Amino acid sequence: MKIPKIIKRLCRTCKTHTAHKVINQKFKGLNKVHTQTKGSKTRAKKRGSRTGVGNLGRFSRPAIAKWKRSGAKTSKKTDLRYTCETCKKTSVQKAGIRTKRVELI
Repeated sequence: MKIPKIIKRLCRTCKTHTAHKVINQKFKGLNKVHTQTKGSKTRAKKRGSRTGVGNLGRFSRPAIAKWKRSGAKTSKKTDLRYTCETCKKTSVQKAGIRTKRVELI
């Protein structure tokens, strides 16, 4: 997926369409960012029990055959950050898109 390095979009603080610099931030995962949330796996590991929200992926995937990760995703979600050229405020995209490669041109 090819994305231009500078995109003209709406800035929330300037309230006008300005040029934004695009950075592809590495997606760290939800539990790594928010370790103190209720269903966080890292928080449950620190307590020493497997409590959390949901079945922790145990029954939602098929059985492992020949030691291959069944149900594993082949691509990561994009985490694009847009920095305004005038006020230097950074905004994050609402939802990531699954792509194998992101190229800033």
